[in-house]
Amino acid sequence: MSPHAHFAQLARYNVWATRRLIDAVAALPEADYRRDCGLFFKSIHGTLNHLLVGEHMLWYPRFAKGVSPKVALDAEVEPDRDRLGQALKGGAANWLPLIASWPAERFDGHLTYTNMRGQAVQLPFAATLAHVFNHGTHHRGQVTAALTALGQPCPELDLVYLLQEESKA
Repeated sequence: MSPHAHFAQLARYNVWATRRLIDAVAALPEADYRRDCGLFFKSIHGTLNHLLVGEHMLWYPRFAKGVSPKVALDAEVEPDRDRLGQALKGGAANWLPLIASWPAERFDGHLTYTNMRGQAVQLPFAATLAHVFNHGTHHRGQVTAALTALGQPCPELDLVYLLQEESKA
């Protein structure tokens, strides 16, 4: 599989999984949504804000524009849960055209950016892009665990379910 196809697949999965998760979270009562569930970013709301910060406010600008914004990893950048869900869905969709715009050789290069401590970092481009999608999977898993602990249904988010859906289409 070419790098474009591989990362486009991961980006489609990110869109699909994000939509399913946000739809499941929408049914939660407000108190449960904001309750400290023992997650790294405490609540489901805190974890979703972290996903917005990490994926869309830090990594996306690094890959798309070569800039490293300054924003705390635990910042509540969107207090409204509906707007937060929409921002996550929209942000996930932004990766698809970005990935398609890169020449094939870009995946063999490096990503240079400034980390949160102000230090210059150079990492393998493809592996760092894989990190972005893996990071989202990790935190979506935390949210599904919180949903389960709260006695709520949670969606199946395994990549294989997207692949099955795509194979039927």
